[in-house]
Amino acid sequence: MKLKQLRRTTGILGAGVILSLSLVACGDDAETTDESSADETTSEAAEETEEASAQDQTFGDACSAVPTDGPGSFDGMVQDPVATAASNNPILSTLVTAVTSVEGLPDTLNSAPELTVFAPFNDAFAEIPEEDLNGLVQEAQNKGQDSQLYSILAHHVVGANLETGDVAGEQDTLAGDTLTVEGDESGMTVSDGTVTANVLCGNIPTANATVYVIDKVMTGVQQ
Repeated sequence: MKLKQLRRTTGILGAGVILSLSLVACGDDAETTDESSADETTSEAAEETEEASAQDQTFGDACSAVPTDGPGSFDGMVQDPVATAASNNPILSTLVTAVTSVEGLPDTLNSAPELTVFAPFNDAFAEIPEEDLNGLVQEAQNKGQDSQLYSILAHHVVGANLETGDVAGEQDTLAGDTLTVEGDESGMTVSDGTVTANVLCGNIPTANATVYVIDKVMTGVQQ
């Protein structure tokens, strides 16, 4: 019901005071609600950032073989430079043995500002006859970076940090030759012109590199 006329001035003043107080109270409530909503939004965004993990950007069926926690996990590897990160990952143990047999190579890889590493997993090295692989390791222990094993390993490393969106195309390796990367998250290959390897788990971040686990060892020998 609307009041058409108020006869007493005091009544008008009283109503005005009450209305003013009501508007102020409503304004305070609105500001409090807005501030509360903003705080909740900021909090939710922070929680989403915290929940995002290094694993979220990887791709490939073999990623499931990587430990879910600890130094060898995706979240663990992202904290360490690439040689150290690989040494904590069980599916790269043979590669790590090869790298550490070349004096100074782990430090070189760890101290590089940015790299991309195509890392053969253990079964890839298992395709090399054991006698031949042992011979490469022994030679590397004697000749270091003048060895054939060093050349093979350098053939798997690119001197730039290339994530999935940038890695496709022709890439120059530390061995002075070229690899060709094709595909994307749905399927990716890397080839040296002789051997074509499939990426089993890609876009793995470390502190100074991106790692793509592959199913072949590329020797760099052109036919």
